[in-house]
Amino acid sequence: MKLCILGGGLTGLSLAKSLVKKGLSIDIFLNKKKTDFNRSRTIGISNDNLMYFNKEILDIKKLFWDIKKIEIYSDNLRNEKILNFENNDKTVFAIIRNYQLQSKLLKSLKKDKLCNFKQNFDYNLSNLKKYKLIINCENDNYFTKKFFARSLKKKYDSLAYTTILKHKKIQNNTASQIFTKNGPLAFLPLSEIETSIVYSIKGKKNINLKELIKKYNTKYSITDFGICNFFELKASNLRTYYHKNILAFGDVLHRLHPLAGQGFNMTLRDIRDLGNLIELKLKNGLEIDNLICEEFQNMTKHKNYLFSSGIDFVYEFFNFESKMNNNILSKSVRFIGKNKFLNRSFRNIANRGFEI
Repeated sequence: MKLCILGGGLTGLSLAKSLVKKGLSIDIFLNKKKTDFNRSRTIGISNDNLMYFNKEILDIKKLFWDIKKIEIYSDNLRNEKILNFENNDKTVFAIIRNYQLQSKLLKSLKKDKLCNFKQNFDYNLSNLKKYKLIINCENDNYFTKKFFARSLKKKYDSLAYTTILKHKKIQNNTASQIFTKNGPLAFLPLSEIETSIVYSIKGKKNINLKELIKKYNTKYSITDFGICNFFELKASNLRTYYHKNILAFGDVLHRLHPLAGQGFNMTLRDIRDLGNLIELKLKNGLEIDNLICEEFQNMTKHKNYLFSSGIDFVYEFFNFESKMNNNILSKSVRFIGKNKFLNRSFRNIANRGFEI
């Protein structure tokens, strides 16, 4: 039984590795457009997803940097934390460089006899019948345009800027998110001497990123700024997850605002759910065919929509507050965050998603 994955990004490679570990034969079709790895991009992986990744996909203990605490601030209540997430000095989040994780997955899969890398997928009928299941992880191909164009979309009229700060050595295990008047700014530690920056800035205009970062930096003695990259911010939720035996996956299914670092975490939860469905089929001697697409949609669509709506609500909440001249909303959030039960609930949702 052979499956097909379209796309060689983090989603496609992570999914492929999880499936070959289950004994399935996979053809991965890479995009013919070759691009260099973006070395300024990082991803955050929640502790629950990290344990799953290490066990069921690939051991990445040597790649990530532990985040023990996450602190949330607001421009309207600048010197006081409004939220604080930690768990008895345990890992809350792990930060990893995109290109390092992608390279490690690629290297591992190329050594696996169950995995074959190919170029230029042929979208004809005979090729579609060749595979019991085709998983489409590409945002820009024939399948996406033909079958997966209908989605709930939102443009934030913002650009996300990413770079890596180099700074003097410090104990660097606390991430911070500041809801500034320009948009959310995240400081994400990568090591004792490096910190990743993700700054989502409203509008499409020339900005002095270095000066804005310096304005909000209260912890780091900066020695150098890395190369800056940016991308347009959009959110979307696909209306229908599949067409016959073609299953949409990853960013094709859902895209989030990066303020909470949850995009790839949602995808990892999808990989886990799909893997569980496939394991159940294999255990019962059943074929993996188009029926699994409907089962996957029924299992995940409502959870994904609820979670992504929650992230958008957080963005709009602080976006509304940034336009006000008082700090009532920030003070309200700070008061709620001091409740141990609610704080633990927020932390569990960020860690595991909605368990419905």
